[in-house]
Amino acid sequence: MRDVRASLRAPVGFVPTMGALHAGHESLIACARRECASVVVSIFVNPLQFAPHEDFDRYPRTPEADALLLRAAGADVLFMPKRQAMYPDGSGASVTPGPVARYLEGERRPGFLSGVATVVLKLFNVIAPDVAYFGQKDAQQLAVVARMVEDLNLPQKVIACPTVREPDGLALSSRNAYLDESERRAAPRLYRALRRIAQRLEAGERAIAAAVAQAEAELPPLKLDYLAVVEPQAFEPLASAPPRARLLALGAAYDGATRLIDNVEVNTPEDHAATT
Repeated sequence: MRDVRASLRAPVGFVPTMGALHAGHESLIACARRECASVVVSIFVNPLQFAPHEDFDRYPRTPEADALLLRAAGADVLFMPKRQAMYPDGSGASVTPGPVARYLEGERRPGFLSGVATVVLKLFNVIAPDVAYFGQKDAQQLAVVARMVEDLNLPQKVIACPTVREPDGLALSSRNAYLDESERRAAPRLYRALRRIAQRLEAGERAIAAAVAQAEAELPPLKLDYLAVVEPQAFEPLASAPPRARLLALGAAYDGATRLIDNVEVNTPEDHAATT
């Protein structure tokens, strides 16, 4: 990969993925294609991101279809390393994210965000991209990577690209392939719940607990994991929404055995009097 990298025209854009590619990934590649002379896409199902009870073994793997999609989307290079190449026997070094990884996904999935940061740093070191593109759906992952780049003085520029959704609002995800027909019908309820939080706060509600309580009614039959509102730089759940702020309403919920995550932007008003 380093030999190939040396032959690529700069700037080099990079899209890291775990495969099972869909239109959301295509949108990242399109962003990279517009802004960069060369585009590299990686496919690597990273074992450090999975706890023993999670879905590493059954995570969707479609390398042939992915390669065809990447060719059609205009990617120049597909980097698809073996596990042994990324994590040689005896390797143990890892990245420990800072406070941005403390709450939410950091609490629910111990080690997950460290696994994200570690594999992204390794991929940056191998591919040496100029610009890296990440989807906003995985907002906390994006925040962890952006903070790592800043904290470790990495030369890469990190670009956030908008979440791609189905017409009913469901955020595209490789794990959506797990959903049966009834689960798929229920899946957009997480997005609706997050939109309800955003609407309440943008209408002037201060108390986040009140907005969340109302939004929870949108979820069934989904099973709540969490709903929270954070400042994008900190990812610490807020109790009260500040005025004139750009916040994120985030949530995770179980749709059958499949865990969905999503987020929406919240822009609180200047006149932030509490609603009655």
